[in-house]
Amino acid sequence: MNRTELEMSGPSVSRHSRSVKRRRWGGLRQQWKLLGLFEIDQQHEFYSLTCMMKEGLFAAVQNTIDNPLPDELCEDDYNLEVTQIQKDFRMETYAGPVFASLRRSLGMTEKEYQQSLSSEGSYLQFISNSKSKADFFLTNDKRFFLKTQSKREVRFLLSNLRIYMEHLEKYPHSLLVKFLGVHRIKIAHQRMKYFIVMQSVFYPDDRITARYDLKGCQVSRWTDPAPEGSQIIVVLKDLNFEGQFIQLDQQRPWLLRQVEIDTAFLQTLNVLDYSLLLAHQPLHQDELSQTLSFATLIMRTKKSVNATSSPTHAASPTVPGVVAEEDSTLLSAELNCATITEMHSGNGGMDNTSLEGEKIEQSSRMGTESANLQEFQAQNRRLLPNFKNPLHVIDGPEERYFIGIIDIFTVYGFKKRLEHLWKRLRHPRQTFSTVSPPAYCHRLCQWVQDHTK
Repeated sequence: MNRTELEMSGPSVSRHSRSVKRRRWGGLRQQWKLLGLFEIDQQHEFYSLTCMMKEGLFAAVQNTIDNPLPDELCEDDYNLEVTQIQKDFRMETYAGPVFASLRRSLGMTEKEYQQSLSSEGSYLQFISNSKSKADFFLTNDKRFFLKTQSKREVRFLLSNLRIYMEHLEKYPHSLLVKFLGVHRIKIAHQRMKYFIVMQSVFYPDDRITARYDLKGCQVSRWTDPAPEGSQIIVVLKDLNFEGQFIQLDQQRPWLLRQVEIDTAFLQTLNVLDYSLLLAHQPLHQDELSQTLSFATLIMRTKKSVNATSSPTHAASPTVPGVVAEEDSTLLSAELNCATITEMHSGNGGMDNTSLEGEKIEQSSRMGTESANLQEFQAQNRRLLPNFKNPLHVIDGPEERYFIGIIDIFTVYGFKKRLEHLWKRLRHPRQTFSTVSPPAYCHRLCQWVQDHTK
């Protein structure tokens, strides 16, 4: 073989090698699509990207750790952009203090958040049946979702960040997805990527038996279930849920009201096509028969009603619905004190002056409790469970449900209006996702009304 033939065979072999790799990669992706969730190892196309994400997020959170949050958020915090230059890439963090404040109000420490995002374990990729071209990643502990977003979507979130935070402050038990960070990564010779970090609604997912993405309509709302007995993760849709109900009993009125509140907020943003995520798992026998002691009830109530945990004001971090061990002694002491007071007021040995003073104190306390109760009702709070993800977990009589509202970036603009007209012609007498925000809001609320007991 002469030199010319060698020179010609080199590119040919190279093209053949690339073709084989593409076929192998395509085959692997088809297998992974069946699995739904898999580890991003060194052979994966996103391995390098996710490693850089980890490194950049570690530095971004460290910056928050090293710079204490302000007592109260200001306009500059919402507009802040911090750029950190690493060896092979550049990471930009948007509105860092705002998201750090929200994380704190949810009871997360920055070290805990940093450790989850930057652990040695590989990220997981979730193959979604969503029509969007976004890439979905999960931290190794499955606690946080990372999702690539378009520049337009990121701008939309940042421009509405203040009213989003105000909504979460007004309704601390909101079902809206909790956005925990917005970033942009620029790698040399590659297009920059925007991505957001969110709290996973389905956390922890160890015992979840079914997952649904619900929009309250019919067209394109069926997904083939996983084969019986398989470990494949499939997110089902509205038509898969037909004939079933969310069995909540006493919690039902709370859910109906909160869905109304959250969808009304999304209507003010002029958005549609958001989803109600739903998953469920059976309660264990000990969870079915659990009885709340008075002390436990007090502890859970304190956590659920706590008014100092605010996304926009400084406060000692509290985990909603979770009882910290260090609180147990204090609360038990409070309970004992209350019991002693009841015993004294019941019988006595106390003189009239003491009794009169106690009555005044009780009356004052009742006034304060009444005001707290009114605020509790106005904010549509509920008694949260002692669980790792209490804001998105609701226990019914026999099932534990994970519920949250996600994908809130689709604005009802000119393109969506045209799509609405086209779908009306193509799908007469059928319901589809592309409708006006008021209609979308009403329909999803009606779906929850019709599918809960």
